[in-house]
Amino acid sequence: MSTTLDTWATWREIHQQPAVWRAWGEALDVTGLRNWIDDQNADEVWFCGAGTSAYIGDILAAAVPGTRSVPSTDLVANPRAFLNGNRPLVVSFGRSGNSTESLGTLDALDALAPDAPRLHITCNPDGALATRTSPGPLKVINLPEVTHDEGFAMTSSFSTMLLTALALFDAPCDVPARFNALADQLEALLPKFGSPRPDRAVYVGSGPLAFAAREAALKVMELTAGQTPALWDSSLGFRHGPKSFVRDVTSITVFSSPQAPTNAYDTDLVAELRAQFPDARVTNIGPAGDIAIDMPFGTAWAAPLCIASSQIDGVKWAADLDLNVDNPFTGQGTLSRVVSGVKLHGVG
Repeated sequence: MSTTLDTWATWREIHQQPAVWRAWGEALDVTGLRNWIDDQNADEVWFCGAGTSAYIGDILAAAVPGTRSVPSTDLVANPRAFLNGNRPLVVSFGRSGNSTESLGTLDALDALAPDAPRLHITCNPDGALATRTSPGPLKVINLPEVTHDEGFAMTSSFSTMLLTALALFDAPCDVPARFNALADQLEALLPKFGSPRPDRAVYVGSGPLAFAAREAALKVMELTAGQTPALWDSSLGFRHGPKSFVRDVTSITVFSSPQAPTNAYDTDLVAELRAQFPDARVTNIGPAGDIAIDMPFGTAWAAPLCIASSQIDGVKWAADLDLNVDNPFTGQGTLSRVVSGVKLHGVG
């Protein structure tokens, strides 16, 4: 493709992440928001969203005790299975804040748990998550508008929503300092990412990094319009059937943990895959990996750094396929930046 990569909004949105994190770390009212959360006395904390926004919840719930990932796609499909007299704090993530499932989640809460407190983390100040009122306690966090990604694939929106939630629900820390440290590391990592396009791709990890692998697989499938089939799994789960996905020209990325014994299992898998599939490309991303990533704050905080590798690959592979990187499904009418065509059927 003759178009240079920086012509694409998606490429710029990937590279803006360090600057966004630095500025947002200073602007975010962590103390006030944590106090508001404590005041709600909720039964439990739910993280809700669809697609990439749901994967934010998966990463968080794997890292933060006492929290639960409840994808809005599950909640809307069967709201009474989740909302049955309980009073959760429902944290909704949404880039646009206007997806049908976001609206359906709010409808279900209005009908079945009107007093449940809600925290909306969104990138669009004009979307429903930012503007819709609630019969119960509500707090809205509008991220910097630059995170309202123009591209089809969520990049800076994903990472900034995830880091915002970690700042509020993980153990207290010096948020500006932590965001700055992550920004510094990503700036150093971005030039190191990028690999030749494979026939198919695999991403694996453990704990929060298993769900980071899920988002990484989605990124390359989205950006290449399905022309790069991608699979994700946990490091131990991958052997139990999913390994059959691997062919000679397969890119396998292992997001490795610094924690024992998890790191030993990750390392064992890397060695096994290299021995069994010598023609596949196996890359270990993590402490002491082929691409070294420090993870002093825990693996959930490192997830955006790992996933940036798939963001870079996804854009480059899409360009190699001569696709519209910012809208890989142009002309197909099958997928859209904000999911449409979903009919809501009430709470039953």
